[in-house]
Amino acid sequence: MIAIVAGTDEDGLGEALESEGVEVRRIDGLATGETLKSAGIAAADLFVLTDTSDATAIPVAKDANPEIRVVLYARDSLPEFAKGQADLAVDPALLSVDVVAEELVDTA
Repeated sequence: MIAIVAGTDEDGLGEALESEGVEVRRIDGLATGETLKSAGIAAADLFVLTDTSDATAIPVAKDANPEIRVVLYARDSLPEFAKGQADLAVDPALLSVDVVAEELVDTA
């Protein structure tokens, strides 16, 4: 399984996914069509966004890979335009990174 993690990931979901055996590719800075392509969005199984200010990356990721599962792991809500394209939105205050990572791997 390949996951692309975009955003600061201050809670460490990327590391938790790696602990579950997931290959994690990170995007430092803004997630754009070019950075998503460079990270291998076409072959990725998960796109994990940890910063809602980068929500425009969700439709870009879905356009590049319509089968990708989009997961938001952030305290803030997604803007309306992106809500319908995210498969899962989780508030870090509600579920730990370990629980989320395990669930994402188990449901893949």
